[in-house]
Amino acid sequence: MLAPVGASAALIDGAWWPRSRNLTEQLPALVECLDPLWGRITRIAVSRMFWPVIPGAVPAHGHMVRVGWSKAGQDPHKLLLLSHTFGRWDLLVIPPETAPATAARLIATATDPSRSLTATGLIHEAERFRAAAEAAADSDSLREAVWDSEGGADKTPATLPHALLTDRSPVTGPPRQ
Repeated sequence: MLAPVGASAALIDGAWWPRSRNLTEQLPALVECLDPLWGRITRIAVSRMFWPVIPGAVPAHGHMVRVGWSKAGQDPHKLLLLSHTFGRWDLLVIPPETAPATAARLIATATDPSRSLTATGLIHEAERFRAAAEAAADSDSLREAVWDSEGGADKTPATLPHALLTDRSPVTGPPRQ
């Protein structure tokens, strides 16, 4: 997903969510998608931090694309694409193991015209959001458990004590004679 055409310059031009960490398999499809939009992509740079194998080049869209890497200086969550025709683009790389809801949130944030975070900043923000959502869910579960333990749960005859099932006295009013 790419930022809208005409959007102001930002640190990230879009987002890429590969299906695996195998660049030899994943990069050709990315280049084939972007070549018609940006002109021939000639070079890709990635961070070594998250890619177990980085090929020297990959075939894509009828040509070879050189792939490079850096240990420092490049945001580890960013992929740089270079084209002689159009220049440079920086894409947020969403880790393949990311949950679909988190990936969708990252894609929307990375392509938002008002975006201002780095690729790593976006990943950290998504992690904080996920942790907060999990904490809220845990808190809701705890509140529900407390409510249940205090008698708030619906009781079925099978779960009520036998003495309560046999006592038919009214809840209010004088005792039965």
